[in-house]
Amino acid sequence: MDESSPLSAVPQPIPQPIPQPIPQPVPQPVSQRFSPPVSRPFHAIGVDVGGTKTAAGVVSFPEAVIHGLRVIPTAPSRGGEAVLTDVLALVDELAREASARGTPPGAGGIGVCELVDLSGAVVSANCIAWRGFLIKERFSHAAPAVVEADVRAAALAEALFGAGRGFESFLYVTVGTGISCSLVLGGAPHTGARGLTGTMASSPLPRTGEGEGKAEPAPPTLEDLASGPGLVARYNRGTDRRVRKAEDVLQAAAAGDAEAIRVARSGAKALGAAVGMLVGTLDPAAVVVGGGLGLTGGLYWETFIASTRRHIWSEIHRELPILPAAKGREAGLIGAAAAAWRKLAPPGS
Repeated sequence: MDESSPLSAVPQPIPQPIPQPIPQPVPQPVSQRFSPPVSRPFHAIGVDVGGTKTAAGVVSFPEAVIHGLRVIPTAPSRGGEAVLTDVLALVDELAREASARGTPPGAGGIGVCELVDLSGAVVSANCIAWRGFLIKERFSHAAPAVVEADVRAAALAEALFGAGRGFESFLYVTVGTGISCSLVLGGAPHTGARGLTGTMASSPLPRTGEGEGKAEPAPPTLEDLASGPGLVARYNRGTDRRVRKAEDVLQAAAAGDAEAIRVARSGAKALGAAVGMLVGTLDPAAVVVGGGLGLTGGLYWETFIASTRRHIWSEIHRELPILPAAKGREAGLIGAAAAAWRKLAPPGS
């Protein structure tokens, strides 16, 4: 424009972008092929073998109602055969009771806190020493069976019957004796190339590099910091008191114990940082949290939620729903039975 033009002396406003609302994730209908089918009643035994306890029951479908719930200590230090013997005794007892009621189980599912490959073989022995065991074959006298990783079983229960039912995708995180996760897509837990999904907290955390060339203790894992046994061990190292369970640490924190508060908060912050990273990586519509420690509420839950949101990089993700598992501590049992129902029930069941 010519400098003599009268418009040249008038400052022109710089156009400002119109603020756009941050899109929020909304529940999306799950694909029909992954929805629980409308069917005649079917009964399956479900077993959830965790590091601390083993839960079992007969689950009726399509309602996912548990009958004859049993809970016993797992005590994995006794060895894999002893744990399996206890599981099979529970299965036999439940099968007899269900048959006496006129509802014999048509299948069974076993969820275990180990890596389980696509064939149903247990291929790790971090807690339950079942690697190489023929679990399905040992179960078959009661009913045909499937074996599944416990975190995928629990994620399936939440997808079909629980907090994840309204979402096309969600990240399921379980926090208890261990910490693991499962991405659910279209109502089905993602199995990966080998079936070995779920490990998120068992590998050592990176060193800072400040101790290069010096003897350093082994770096901790996320489970060392944030799992139930991790909270107990850290609290016992920092105080003259001795506790046995994570609930004891959280109760002490609620009563104002400074060391318990420090341990609970720092563990929950570390967990939130990991989940926040996964949200940014996977972009789920929601996060569903289960497991005994994950469902405790209070200081641990509140700190975890705040840390997760703080560690989500994109503001578009930051307010996604973070929900407690609707099926609670029975999600693993229900999901193990549901895996058997979906895979082994006859057409129309």
